[in-house]
Amino acid sequence: QVQLVESGGGLVQAGDFLRLSCEVSEGPGDRKTIGWFRQAPGKKHEFVASINWNGGRTLYGHSMKGRFAISRDVAKNTFDLHVKTLRPEDTAVYYCAASAADVSIATYSDFTDWGQGTQITVSS
Repeated sequence: QVQLVESGGGLVQAGDFLRLSCEVSEGPGDRKTIGWFRQAPGKKHEFVASINWNGGRTLYGHSMKGRFAISRDVAKNTFDLHVKTLRPEDTAVYYCAASAADVSIATYSDFTDWGQGTQITVSS
């Protein structure tokens, strides 16, 4: 089982920038895709972005492209989510997850390994 650890969350002000990192214990094995999801209080998980293991292809959730950017840092073996111009509605726990499905077709149910999440709280 792949272990994933998120970091980089915190309390920020609207308009700020954050970089979240997802450190993966090993891989890829049969894992092909790393995804970022978020869950706001009282809401379901929302897809943010995903990337294939070598970092060459990405996919973004509805209205996520533009302020969110997903990338792979090969040297650190992390999969990062860059978030700019943060808004109060971005407040959520952000999770990274791994899937054996290809990045072009992976859906929430395809992600089988999950990190513990990192909290982003955006004040207005």
